[in-house]
Amino acid sequence: MSSLIDYLSCGLLWLGVLVKTPDLIRHWHDPYLRVICVFLGLAGACFLLGAPPTVGAINQLSGIPNLAAPLTYASVTAYGASSQVLIVYWRGGPNVHRTARRWIVAYTFILVGIAVTFALGRTPVERRTDLDTYYATTPFIAEMIVLYLAGHLAAVSVTAVSALRWARQVRGWLRAGMITLGVGSLCGAGYSLTKFAAVIARWTGRDWTQLGTTVSPVAAGLGAVLTVVGVLIPLTGPRLTQWWQARRTYAGLEPLEHELAELLTRRALRLPRPRWSSPETRLVWRQTSIHNALGHLDAFFDRALYERTLEEAARTTGDPERAEATAWAAVVAAAVAEERSRDPHLVPADEPDRLTDRAPGTALLIRIADELTRSPLVAAARVRTGTTEGSTRA
Repeated sequence: MSSLIDYLSCGLLWLGVLVKTPDLIRHWHDPYLRVICVFLGLAGACFLLGAPPTVGAINQLSGIPNLAAPLTYASVTAYGASSQVLIVYWRGGPNVHRTARRWIVAYTFILVGIAVTFALGRTPVERRTDLDTYYATTPFIAEMIVLYLAGHLAAVSVTAVSALRWARQVRGWLRAGMITLGVGSLCGAGYSLTKFAAVIARWTGRDWTQLGTTVSPVAAGLGAVLTVVGVLIPLTGPRLTQWWQARRTYAGLEPLEHELAELLTRRALRLPRPRWSSPETRLVWRQTSIHNALGHLDAFFDRALYERTLEEAARTTGDPERAEATAWAAVVAAAVAEERSRDPHLVPADEPDRLTDRAPGTALLIRIADELTRSPLVAAARVRTGTTEGSTRA
């Protein structure tokens, strides 16, 4: 089950890289985008290389006992460093490129050190889960273990401090992302610290192997998940907010579109409804339909009804914006009824009591839709227009 979670996590992270690949190809010179892709790729590699079946496969295919160990250590170290480089580019500043290069150069030396010490040491017995404690006293292998743990601990600790300190200065999705990233980095530090504790215990003759084989993997997995989520929150959060607001606005405009539906159909003013589209696309479609209908109705907008309703609504509610929306809702409802009763071959005259010089703005539409369903003034205007319409026909 643990291996399955590792592979699923790796697949999801690499799917994120795949999604970002088109942007990376188009904007290859964007360092921030490159670091994002490297970060996600290394996070996936940590899950892949850390899974016991992968460890056994690498060792068997290479013919080198425990070759998977330095590869895993290198990916964990590089992943920790990439999170700090990402923070550097995220914050920006005059020396951002220089600072990022220093981190990259420093951890390149650590990665080289891991490779050299493994090559110099001897690990004849394959250990898939407890290599750290089993070879904690073996020359060169012990140095390799200390090197990767120290490098990883330094990277995640600096990342945690930077992210949590920055979270105090920002708001919104970025703040949530930085807090999550900081907590994830602290969990990553817990991985290194528990591994260190197990190794030091081995140096002193104690057996704390279970600490490194049970607690450390949990801390590493939780830290990786939280860190990746922390990075993705500021990237996806604004998009989710925009998506949710579009859905709410689309739903909120439904009463206004319903009021205009018969006119839209009869006059063929509505474009085909988009299917399998984003909330933003559906919102634009509904707003366009409403504007088409209002543009057709503007010759029927009654100025006297608007001013009378505006004054009464302002006196009743004490809210100028709501009063304006109520007045427009009454005018639109009355205009729909009047247009329906008008002879289609007659063009309405440009009478002085018509509101032909103005129309409700897009920002007001959602409040107009709301007033159509709840304002007694709008209901009264609709009834009066219907009565007048019936008298005219009689």
